[in-house]
Amino acid sequence: MLPVGWSLLVPLKALPRAKSRLRGAPAEVGHDRLVVALALSTVRAAQRADGVDEVVVVTGDERLRRELTPFGVRFADDAGSLNGSLAAAADALTGRSVAALTGDVPALRPVELAEALALATVRSFVPDLPGDGTVLLAAPAGERLRPEFGPDSAAAHARSGAKRLDGAWPTLRRDVDTAADLAEAVRLGWVPGFS
Repeated sequence: MLPVGWSLLVPLKALPRAKSRLRGAPAEVGHDRLVVALALSTVRAAQRADGVDEVVVVTGDERLRRELTPFGVRFADDAGSLNGSLAAAADALTGRSVAALTGDVPALRPVELAEALALATVRSFVPDLPGDGTVLLAAPAGERLRPEFGPDSAAAHARSGAKRLDGAWPTLRRDVDTAADLAEAVRLGWVPGFS
């Protein structure tokens, strides 16, 4: 059987609204630069994962579009809500296997994403390290994505019938919402490379 080729959606909030709990951490780096660095590292790692055919960034933010355009991503519009935007972008990819990856897993090792996607033979999700959020939601061709991101999204995705994948994927499951998360991402190997 040939491997599944995935279209990977990466939703990114507009910079003024993104990652509010990270404001001032680290103090020497401007907030927008930090958010761009998180997104860029996530996207670049996702592009290198076996099985990922394309990365589609879902955003309405013009600076993010400018920063990511040189890296060969496609873009989908922000439809006003996270789940609505992801659902619309996924529905436009008719006949494709589609996954949504949060844009804040900067330490991501491509092999971990590839392993998780290979296990997603039915609609599946990967929880974050604490276990209550979702970092990846995947729907193979023929199934709808039906995103339920938001508070307690892991439980919401489980209730919606998605299969929970609990692999030992520390860099995939380490999303960054707080200064402590940021420090953990660096410990896992993320080198921000701020200019």
